[in-house]
Amino acid sequence: MKNVILSLLVLFFSLSVRAGEKFTVLQWNIWQEGTVVPGGYDAIVNEIVRLKPDFVTFSEVRNYHSTRFCDRIVASLKERGETYHSFYSDDTGLLSRYPIADSTVVYPLHDDHGTVHRMLTEIYGRKIAVYTAHLDYLSDAYYNVRGYDGSTWKKIPKPESIAEVLAVNDASFRDDAIKCFIKAARKDVENGVMVVLGGDFNEPSHLDWIRETKDLYDHNGMIIPWTVPLLLDNAGFVDAYRTVYPDVLSYPGFTFPADNPLIKVNRLTWAPESDERDRIDYVFFYPDRRLKLKDAVLFGPKGSIRKSERIVETSKDRFVEPLGVWPTDHKGVLVTFELVE
Repeated sequence: MKNVILSLLVLFFSLSVRAGEKFTVLQWNIWQEGTVVPGGYDAIVNEIVRLKPDFVTFSEVRNYHSTRFCDRIVASLKERGETYHSFYSDDTGLLSRYPIADSTVVYPLHDDHGTVHRMLTEIYGRKIAVYTAHLDYLSDAYYNVRGYDGSTWKKIPKPESIAEVLAVNDASFRDDAIKCFIKAARKDVENGVMVVLGGDFNEPSHLDWIRETKDLYDHNGMIIPWTVPLLLDNAGFVDAYRTVYPDVLSYPGFTFPADNPLIKVNRLTWAPESDERDRIDYVFFYPDRRLKLKDAVLFGPKGSIRKSERIVETSKDRFVEPLGVWPTDHKGVLVTFELVE
C-alpha cells in the first residue's frame, strides 16, 4: 500500500506546476512552407530539431501537398525523434510539444485576408492558450510611406499626411482579425488561462515608428500609430521583443525583408528603391503573475535588404543564426518564458 501511495505522489508532483520551468515560443513566417527556397522544407525540419521550441507559430502555411503541412512536418519531426502535436490549419499553423486539448478557428481565411487560430494545452498543470496569426498582406500602408502602393506595389506619390496613411491602413482586414483575437483571449484570461500570440502581422509597430526614428528607414518624417500593435497594447497585451529591448535605435528588431543568398534580391523586396526594413513578426503575451518573460532573440540571418542592396545589420540585435539553408524572406522571433509560483 505504501508503494502505491508513493507512486501516486510521484505522479502528482510530476504533473503539477514546477516553478522555474522555461518554455520557448518561435514565431516563424516560412514563406509558403519554404517551397520558394530550394531545400526549404528540410531546413524548417532541421532548425526545429536543433532549437526544440516548445511552440512554433507558423505563418504562410499553404498546404500545397496532398497532406496538410502541419501533419507532414509532425511526421518528419517524428522520423527525427522529435514529438510534436498540431491541428487543422490554413495560412497559419502551430506546433506544440504538449498534447492539444482544444483548437479553434478564431478568424477564418477568406480571400487571403489573414487568419487567427487558437490552441489550448497544459504546461505542468497550467493551462495556456497559444494563438497563431498571419494577417492581411494587402493595403500595407508602410509601403505607401515609401512611395509604393501597398496593394499592387507600384510606384505612387508619397502621402502627405499620417491621416492619408491610416486611411490606406484601415482598408485592410488586420484590425478585424486582431479584434477577434482580443475577444477570444479575454475569455481565456477570465478563465485563468495564460495567453501567448505569435504572428506575422504585416504591419509595423507604433513602438517603432516614433520621434527618434521618424527620419530613419525611409519613414519620411512620419510618426505613425500603427493600429494592430496599438490595439493589442491598449487591450493589455505585451510585445515581448520590445519589452526586452525598449531601445528602438539600438535594437530595431527588423524581421523583414531578410536577406537570403539562395534567392535573387528582386524576389526579396517589394519596394526596390526604398528601405523597407520593418519589424512585422511578433510574439505578444498577456501579463500574468504565473508567467515571466525571460528573453527574446531574432532567429535568422543578420543580413537584410535595403534599397535592393544586401546589407549586414550592425545593430545590437541578438541573433540565432541558421546552420544551413534559410527557408524564408523573414526573420523569426524566439521568446523564452519562465513559469513562476
